[in-house]
Parts: sequence; C-alpha cells; structure tokens
Amino acid sequence: MGYRLHHVQLAIPPGSEARAREFYVGVLGLEELPKPPTLAARGGLWLKLLGAELHLGVEQEFRPARKAHPAFEVGDLDGLRTRLERAGARPQDDALLPGRRRFYADDPFGNRLEFVGGDGP
Repeated sequence: MGYRLHHVQLAIPPGSEARAREFYVGVLGLEELPKPPTLAARGGLWLKLLGAELHLGVEQEFRPARKAHPAFEVGDLDGLRTRLERAGARPQDDALLPGRRRFYADDPFGNRLEFVGGDGP
C-alpha cells in the first residue's frame, strides 16, 4: 500500500481569511481552490500546490505552529525571498541540510514555513 500526501492543514485565527489570501495568494503566488459549500461555512481557505493542497483552517483558540511546519520546494528561492522581504517577512537561513538551500519564514499569523530550493539533490 502506498501513500501520497493529499493536504496539509495550518490553523489561522478567526476572521483572517483576507489577510491569509494576501500572503498565500498575493505573496507566495498559490492558487485558491473553491471549498465545498458544506465546508465553506467554517471559514478558512484551500490552496493548490503541485500534487497536494494546503488547507488553512480557522481555529477559535488559535496558536501558531512554531516547530511543526510544512516545507515547500521552490524553483526560484531567491525570487521568493525577495517577495517575502518586500511583504515584511524576515527569512531566516538554515544551512543544516547538506546540499540544499533553504530558509524559514513565518506567515502573518506566526506559523513557521520552510522553503527549500528546487535545485538540490
């Protein structure tokens, strides 16, 4: 039996969908997916990745994910860094993964995100 990742979910605070769109669609360039009507009433948003999805779900008692995080492989890591910096994010380099360039940045809600260059092994 094999497994393939369908989606990863991150929590966002109530009422923050517009801010999430600005960051995830506007800055990161992800495409928003329509939520089924039965789930749309819960708030949040779904985003398309290559081969998977990122779901942002509203959590009433929101606490940002500071350790657990998704890692996104990115073709233009330097271009993404520039877009993040222009949007006010502060990328933090990490050279602990031999042969791969990567950095971390927080989304507007404090969730940790990892970005890995697509040019490594």
